[in-house]
Amino acid sequence: MLIVSASLFAQGGAKVGFHDFPWGTSIEAFKAKMGNPVHIDEFHGLQSLIYEDIQVSGYPVFMLVYFSQNGLEGGTYYFHTFSLDELRNCYINVQAELIELYGSTSLFDEMQGPRGQREMRTYETSWNLPDGYIYLKVNTRNNEPVTLWYSSPSLTRRLRGS
Repeated sequence: MLIVSASLFAQGGAKVGFHDFPWGTSIEAFKAKMGNPVHIDEFHGLQSLIYEDIQVSGYPVFMLVYFSQNGLEGGTYYFHTFSLDELRNCYINVQAELIELYGSTSLFDEMQGPRGQREMRTYETSWNLPDGYIYLKVNTRNNEPVTLWYSSPSLTRRLRGS
């Protein structure tokens, strides 16, 4: 089982990678350690490996891993939760692990509704670090899972058009 903190380094070093692999890792080296994915896709010059039944921070996840010609560029975890309470706890627990590693950030979390109502709107937390971008979110209104995105500086620049 991978703990989020295992794939990251101490706050002082702030090194970002994905699933215990540094940016630039070759697709061959990744597959040698992780095994063959359940599916491979290609989109806009990125090759995506798709894995199921991966554990992250005590939760089962669906994992996408993105590679360019330069190697590992990013990845996304989609957390499987089975109730609203588990969904909320997953977000809070993963967020706490990331805050412990990277420190506080601009948080846009907010519970909404009268006391006792269990409705959430989008929860989001992000870190824009020198070694990568991390984005954690959940949106129950759109029936979306807790999603944790990591991208290398080069993929982040590419996605932002700079």
